Amino acid sequence: MQAEPKHRRVRSRRRGILSMELVLTLPILFVVLLGLFELSWLFYARSLVVEASRAGARRGTLAGATVTEIESEVLRVLPARLSTGVQLRTEMGEHPGDLVLVGVEVPMTVAAPDLLWPIGMGLNGRNLYSETRMVRE
Repeated sequence: MQAEPKHRRVRSRRRGILSMELVLTLPILFVVLLGLFELSWLFYARSLVVEASRAGARRGTLAGATVTEIESEVLRVLPARLSTGVQLRTEMGEHPGDLVLVGVEVPMTVAAPDLLWPIGMGLNGRNLYSETRMVRE
């Protein structure tokens, strides 16, 4: 029987190292990718919430605007998936020069899929909020 060469013995001992490195790094990479995906959804939803509050405030600055008109403008700007859990806060002055305040609040669970809850970074109970103040005409 022939003795096995030294380089073959070393290679057979190292054969499992690459698969072990893969097993250790893939979950980390997967969590990072899920986090990036969820964060991009939240940034997009935040920009929509900010735009909705600005549109509502612009509508509220016009002469004769009512709270109902402001709310309908905010709901028109928001996509259907974000308007399901929306909460609006509106404060209007009665005279020209008074401030108009429009606040739009949307739950994060409506805005993005809750992908990181298994590692303790869930979105339950957290909200996206934007508030815009403008001067009434």
